[in-house]
Amino acid sequence: MNDVYFYDPAKGHGLKHDPFKAIVAPRLIGWISSRSPSGQLNLAPYSFFGAFATFPAIIGFCSEGRKDSIGNIEATGEFVWNLSSRALAEQMNRSSAPVAPEVNEFELAGLTAAPGRNVAVPHVGESPASLECKLLQIVRLHNLEGEPMDNYLALGQVVGVHIQSAYLKDGLFDTHAAQPVMRAGYRADYAQIGEMFEMFRPTA
Repeated sequence: MNDVYFYDPAKGHGLKHDPFKAIVAPRLIGWISSRSPSGQLNLAPYSFFGAFATFPAIIGFCSEGRKDSIGNIEATGEFVWNLSSRALAEQMNRSSAPVAPEVNEFELAGLTAAPGRNVAVPHVGESPASLECKLLQIVRLHNLEGEPMDNYLALGQVVGVHIQSAYLKDGLFDTHAAQPVMRAGYRADYAQIGEMFEMFRPTA
């Protein structure tokens, strides 16, 4: 039997830092662009992001606190996810600054707000790939006691996909070449793709 450290989160982890985010890692960054009803642009990265379905494709991100992205998306019903590559890591980090709602993070980070095709929200023109989404639902999370938390999960159906041609090779998106940046643990820990390998599902 291996020696295992166990803790009950309700009673505290007893460690220097909470290991939860380091265990559930790496995670793609939810680099979300949105637009307010008045047209103000917003761009912000979120640590909790994922893909949840195909046919149709559904993605989502969760905001800790009711931030501008959630308000914009709830009001307009649209958002875009942008792939944050290693080459764009500094700009992505700059867009996380706690600035006033009227500040345009595209401009703050020196990025191109490229127009959407099926949504009115722009995407990051420099990003290797972007997913235009229509809002399906915003879910306020609850804990085991049924108490509402200050966490908001936005789920969207992908209605448009932008891929820079440089990252398409033989009809496949080259994830390794795109080098997505991922959250990988504690406050300042990030990761990028290293060695990749293939493994196919069993057929029976």
